[in-house]
Amino acid sequence: MQFEHVFTPIKIRGMELTNRVVFPAMATNLISDGGFVTDQLTHYHVVRALGGNGLNITEAASVHTPSAPRNFMAIHDDKFLPGLKRFNKAIHEVGGKTCVQLWQGGIVAAGADPNALCIMPSETQFGETVIPGATVETIQEVVQAFGEAAKRAVEAGFDCVEFHAAHGYSPHSFLSAAMNKRTDEYGGSLENRARYSLECIEAIRRNIPEEIPILMRIVAHDDYVENGLSIEDIIEFCKMAKIAGVDALDVSRGNSWSAAVKFEVPPIDLPKGFNVDNAARIKKETGMITIAVGRINDPMLAEEIISNEKADMVVVGRAQLADPEFCNKARAGTVESIISCVGCNQGCVDRYTLPNEYPHLSCMRNPALGREQEFTLIKTEHPKKVLIAGGGLAGIEASIQLKERGHQPILCEKSEQLGGQFLLAGAAPRKSEMREAAISRGIQAMQAGVEVRLSTPVTPSLLEELQPEAVIVATGAKPSTLTIPGATLPHVKNSFEVLAGKTNLVGKVVVIGGGLVGLEVAEYLAQRNMQVTVLEVLDEVGRELGAFRKICVLESLYQSKIPTITNTQCIEIKEGLITVAKDGELQDIACDYVVTAIGSKPRDHEEIKNYCMNNEIPLYIIGDAVKARRAIDAIEEAVEVARNI
Repeated sequence: MQFEHVFTPIKIRGMELTNRVVFPAMATNLISDGGFVTDQLTHYHVVRALGGNGLNITEAASVHTPSAPRNFMAIHDDKFLPGLKRFNKAIHEVGGKTCVQLWQGGIVAAGADPNALCIMPSETQFGETVIPGATVETIQEVVQAFGEAAKRAVEAGFDCVEFHAAHGYSPHSFLSAAMNKRTDEYGGSLENRARYSLECIEAIRRNIPEEIPILMRIVAHDDYVENGLSIEDIIEFCKMAKIAGVDALDVSRGNSWSAAVKFEVPPIDLPKGFNVDNAARIKKETGMITIAVGRINDPMLAEEIISNEKADMVVVGRAQLADPEFCNKARAGTVESIISCVGCNQGCVDRYTLPNEYPHLSCMRNPALGREQEFTLIKTEHPKKVLIAGGGLAGIEASIQLKERGHQPILCEKSEQLGGQFLLAGAAPRKSEMREAAISRGIQAMQAGVEVRLSTPVTPSLLEELQPEAVIVATGAKPSTLTIPGATLPHVKNSFEVLAGKTNLVGKVVVIGGGLVGLEVAEYLAQRNMQVTVLEVLDEVGRELGAFRKICVLESLYQSKIPTITNTQCIEIKEGLITVAKDGELQDIACDYVVTAIGSKPRDHEEIKNYCMNNEIPLYIIGDAVKARRAIDAIEEAVEVARNI
């Protein structure tokens, strides 16, 4: 077997797992109001268990009633037991194992629900409010709540429990001297700061049978805070926790107090396996079963980690969001068929955390996420020849969905390669996985039996020749043009041609547009030893970037010494300079080249539209061919259209 170490069984106390892959706790918004498990959440987990995953961990489950946010999963009362029992029964019936993550959210809980009690070790500023430090009575109340929640977990049928002591939640806050300023028995020395967590662990252990293991999620060390935890502190704490009853360590990173939050759901900007070496050291120095976490989205990487004894198990989270069959495909040796997570964060963080954006967790690579029952494949009873114009990701996804349903898709791409703008996106710094994903998905379409025609623009004559019964236009977008004097001078280029490598720029470059593409172009040019300045008409750059990617991109701009000038209107381009208006004054900025990154607009498809209208052929226009938008929206739209033809 190709991945024999990953798919070797492991036993932790009395729990036996068939393999070393963990589907971790991830917030989903699939919980009903009040914290109850839904059928939707259960099915989401069942699909990953059926996909071959070793251990499914629930999202954070509140253990303490006064501090429980209404929209988080809950286990703080017996009223939640019926739903939790159904959850476990469903996963056990398909051969899976379950773990509940026991959680007290500290300042995060209060941020999620203003009515939730905020439990912090010391006085903490929270917006305009000052939160007092928790009393000893409150601490003991929470300790007892952890024990009672653990007892419920056993009654509900969970195979193990996980104590969450990371990510800035109350156990982590008490443990870290960066947040814990107490002078009583719960503050001061590491031993005292660890007291709250150790009492919680002991309460959990007292309330569960001997054979049920306790996992503990920890950070490897603190980032971006003064006087935070070192890895040496964590190692000493883990040794104490082992004595208290913890069996395995789930080694994460990040906190909710600082820019380190980027490590909690690490975007494409962070390297694969960025936290593995920390897990390896903690495993070596504690002698405990250790789980590695941090952008492990490749079965080869997972195998390397376990075979080299850097960890005993691996978290494969978002990779199983993108492809719930990740484990089955890896075990079968069909790695090329895996739909890979690219760390875009568009669905797993950005989309459902924005107000009114989306009701729950989603995924750019997998529009069925969270709607698995709704997206059950339905074969067509009336197969049709469907022509898809445009071989970007939206067109590819539509063609695959159509083929799986029994239609006859013909995918036409005017260039020599499938992938569309994902190929350009993959040219930007730290984003090669985008390009790889586009190429891979194109290959998967061909392997699925989709007829692909490259170097084939869709014209009325082609439509006349093929006689399709339906047409999908997925021709994408082209760069918007600048309309100021000098915009057509030969030293003015656009972002598409720069990222495609069709230009040879040198010297000083001004990038007009501080959105995602403009910032990526700026980094791309800076890496090629150009002196780059970014101009943005709005009051900030990277406005449309998700929170975690924005942290990474802005840090990279700072490290690359790329100045960004906001609230700046471009007035005129001349040879050797650009004139701008800022703060009511005109000023000239010297430059050798200007690159525009001011957005994009749909490519013209009037000929296709008119032909279909005149010949009464159903026409569907999707993605950027309608209006420029994020890839997640274009791909979801493509799949929706293909499901309904």
